[in-house]
Amino acid sequence: MKYTDKLTMLRNPTSRILAMLLFYFAILVALESYTGLGAPVLAQATSDDSESANASNFGNVDDARIINAPGTEPGSWLTYGQTYKEQRFSQLTQITPENVDRLGLAWTRQIGDYNMRMQGTPLVVDGVMYVSNGWSVIYALDATNGEEIWRYDPEVDRSFIRLACCGPAHNRGVAVYQGKVYVGTFDGRLLAVDAATGEEVWDVDTWTPAGLGRFNITGAPRVAAGKVYIGQGSGESGHRRGYVTAYDAETGEVDWRFFLVPGDPSQPFEHPEMEMAAQTWGGEWWKYGGGGTAWNSLVYDEEFNSLYIGVGNGAPWPREIRSPGGGDDLFLSTVVSVDVETGRMNWYYQTTPGDNWDFSSAMDMTLGEIELGGEQRKVLLQAPKNGFFYIIDRETGELLRAHAYTEGITWATHVDMETGRPVENPDVVYEDNPQWILPANSGAHNWEPQSWDNDLGLMYFYYHDIANFYSLDETFVNTGVYEIRERGLSLGWGEGAYRRQLIENAAPQPESRAFVGAFDPITGQYKWRQPLESIYNGGVLATTTGLLFQGEGTGEFVVRNTDTGESIWKYRAQGTFRSTSMMNYQIDDTQYVATMMNGNRTIDLGGTVVVFKLDGTATLPVAEIVQSEIPEQADTEFSPEAVRQGDDFYHSQCASCHGGIGIPSEVAIVAPDLRLMTLDTHGQMRDIVLDGTRSQNGMPDFEDALTNEQLEAIRAFVVTQARQLREWQQNR
Repeated sequence: MKYTDKLTMLRNPTSRILAMLLFYFAILVALESYTGLGAPVLAQATSDDSESANASNFGNVDDARIINAPGTEPGSWLTYGQTYKEQRFSQLTQITPENVDRLGLAWTRQIGDYNMRMQGTPLVVDGVMYVSNGWSVIYALDATNGEEIWRYDPEVDRSFIRLACCGPAHNRGVAVYQGKVYVGTFDGRLLAVDAATGEEVWDVDTWTPAGLGRFNITGAPRVAAGKVYIGQGSGESGHRRGYVTAYDAETGEVDWRFFLVPGDPSQPFEHPEMEMAAQTWGGEWWKYGGGGTAWNSLVYDEEFNSLYIGVGNGAPWPREIRSPGGGDDLFLSTVVSVDVETGRMNWYYQTTPGDNWDFSSAMDMTLGEIELGGEQRKVLLQAPKNGFFYIIDRETGELLRAHAYTEGITWATHVDMETGRPVENPDVVYEDNPQWILPANSGAHNWEPQSWDNDLGLMYFYYHDIANFYSLDETFVNTGVYEIRERGLSLGWGEGAYRRQLIENAAPQPESRAFVGAFDPITGQYKWRQPLESIYNGGVLATTTGLLFQGEGTGEFVVRNTDTGESIWKYRAQGTFRSTSMMNYQIDDTQYVATMMNGNRTIDLGGTVVVFKLDGTATLPVAEIVQSEIPEQADTEFSPEAVRQGDDFYHSQCASCHGGIGIPSEVAIVAPDLRLMTLDTHGQMRDIVLDGTRSQNGMPDFEDALTNEQLEAIRAFVVTQARQLREWQQNR
């Protein structure tokens, strides 16, 4: 249901006319209330066309405004990374180290459920905040108090959760351009709505059969040069082949499409780059799809009229399965520069040739200028998953620097600056010797936004050292055959009891740790680095006044001094800030700092926009967090073989949302722990899992993925695990 147009539901003609008059009157009253500097500037109409004149000022963003924003309106946040350069560095000066102790909540607004991952970056344009929740619902809020102006619900098909790599609904935000708000939806659509009213303008399906299976979109669209750019996710779910599409921003028509992995070489290649890339693949990769989805980072460069695409990992993960005998497997884990007018490639740089570990390069990219060898260079900066920080020439793609940003790297020893290639560690080959490898597939640094101080030449970001256990799929090891799954994840690294046995026989898992720091990408040294209590945390925002804002996985909103990294102010929230982003803005004479908070199921607190200002007095709900007790389980007897099979089926079909049981996981889990199911829920398990009776709650049906016997095996495994945990709770 489109919340912006509830009145059209009225069927009585008289009621409809009266309702429309009241609706337009309400709009005029609302618009009239915005009078301060930075709020929507309403045209002084001199004709009967006043309504359209007023509406045209909402979302009035174009290329020039975004490019000039740092000098002309530092109080706005017009696009995902603040400007096209995506430096996320604030020039606002009201909040300082001297007065930061006066920070308080300005306002909060719950816009999501507790099981959403709140990863979006709110945008603020002329006093209006545009923000999306995990199900891609767009909200327009008064940025001074959080009051809703309108909302638009794209009515996402929630069964698409079956394609998600990392749990239920998440969306990284919207784009605003020429009076429209754009969002990529969790079920793979791209749509535009009117920035003034929230009315739908167009809605297109971004899927093409040449990309093989359906997919989620979790990344924020980018808009520039009259086009909207979007990629997709779901690289590990079935047969996926990545691509990025440019749509006409006005009409939604396809302008160009750039594929990132070659298809079947017996068929015509879509563009010359695919013919070249196909020479670097082996085996019959097209039968697996290959992966290479652009699930996050797309950056426009107005100076070279280029779009930089951060390309994701290979799928399945092991190259021995997906591309035996192949080479670099272009364009996996690569930064690709594409001309925005023609859709043809300018250059590429591959951070992880032949990706074998899920070392995606879809992390945020920042554009800047640095001096190297006495010469000013226009550069692209990125800290992808693989543990190395890259400086790349934006015009030519030349690698200028590549330093390790963590000591926690075992897969490679260094990057050879002559060849530009990482030197893989010959002692770390999991195909022959399954083992713990650093970084994990969640990366040393993932997509959580970074902040670049171009004057000081410092990048502020958080990273973590987490090892992942890498192995090959048991069936592939025994038969040389690997079957792609269309439901759940097809990682190619083994599941369940087989994988657990390998872990038990391996060396101990290295200790996990996390840091936030100020990194010099030229020297590869940190000015400072501070340990973090939580392994998973949010992105950062630095300011010209010497402050660094970050939300941590513990639920603390922390402000640090950018000179030392020392914490100088904290706020404890009832949710968490895992994988969230930071932004700030100013309206009239008030500076605000905003982030998104993940919910808390134990107190029924949903995903929330959280905004701070000096002397803020708002409050968040406070409640005691209660430990969940395992309910009584059925007394059914299950055979060891059924439990073993259920282990395999659970971890291949259920764990990506509900979490691994007995297996280390790097994924932030937000779906319910199935060990908490009641006897009544167990009785409904077939209806829920096979018939999809809870599909609109985000639990898709698995009718074509699981048989009754396989589902019963999963239940056997879950019940057995629940009994063990219940016994432990009772005896502790």
